[in-house]
Amino acid sequence: MAVYTDVSAAGLSEYLARYDIGTLVSFHGIAEGVENSNFLVQTTGGTFILTLYEKRVDPTDLPFFIGLMQHLAAGGISCPQPVAMRDGETLGVLAGRPCAMVTFLPGVSVRRPSAANCGQLGEAMAKLHLAGQGFAITRRNALSVSGWRPLFETAGARTDTVHPGLAATIAEELADLEAHWPADLPAGVIHADLFPDNAFFLDEALSGIIDFYFACNDLLAYDVAVCLNAWCFEADGAFNATKGRALLAGYQSVRPLETAEIEALPRLARGAALRFLLTRLVDWLNVPEGALVRPKDPLEYLKKLRFHRAVDSARDYGIAAAAGADA
Repeated sequence: MAVYTDVSAAGLSEYLARYDIGTLVSFHGIAEGVENSNFLVQTTGGTFILTLYEKRVDPTDLPFFIGLMQHLAAGGISCPQPVAMRDGETLGVLAGRPCAMVTFLPGVSVRRPSAANCGQLGEAMAKLHLAGQGFAITRRNALSVSGWRPLFETAGARTDTVHPGLAATIAEELADLEAHWPADLPAGVIHADLFPDNAFFLDEALSGIIDFYFACNDLLAYDVAVCLNAWCFEADGAFNATKGRALLAGYQSVRPLETAEIEALPRLARGAALRFLLTRLVDWLNVPEGALVRPKDPLEYLKKLRFHRAVDSARDYGIAAAAGADA
């Protein structure tokens, strides 16, 4: 989440008149994240999250995001729900941007996840993957392997201004992943951005998942790899195998990974690390002037990529191939 587009109290009050959720009491921007403009909105009828979709979001994808949250909730996943206006529509326009209002999900994110948090996250992710089955709308992952080279080209010659030799490292990794990216693995709806700030906990129990605006159709095990990167590294850059073991065990308690998925984890984890290295690199180099946004350090993911490149097998993440169960 972030704020790129300003919203006035008068403009928001006028927009809220289209809903049956009361009148505006207060609102403020949410600075975390990098993609859209988000506001915590308090009305006389409750608390909501308003999202303004910025230029990098394709408006034709919005029905997928809105419909997915509704589909997942119907399947038992705790996630925000789109709020319909009086005319039944869930998408509107405010400050020149497409927008949506969703329900507020109680809970707090954890900045330093424990192994127990990781285990619950793995279980919840597997439940999300199962609940996503049967969702009628599909969305290609524009930030999968076919999208990484265009991102690299966007950064271009400025890449090495962030870190000497970074361009050569990315070029080498990109060529290898393009040539050997896994195929024929189980696929379906994935979150694709399930970082700790997108999972809420109440009294040490996971209470819900938010921010589905990178969700798409892709390899299910790739989502697992994203979470190994996001949840299982310590602040000093070291991988915590106890957390990795807990995350994978939690996932497999709901949806056992196939042997081929487990064997592919090191390469999937490298790809996930490269994906976030590249998007963070581009964002780092292109923060809009005056935006209320905190660009995230791309070099965090360079360290993670180096770890994955040294991995011998999925055992280094806390799981052995023999533990897989072919479907």
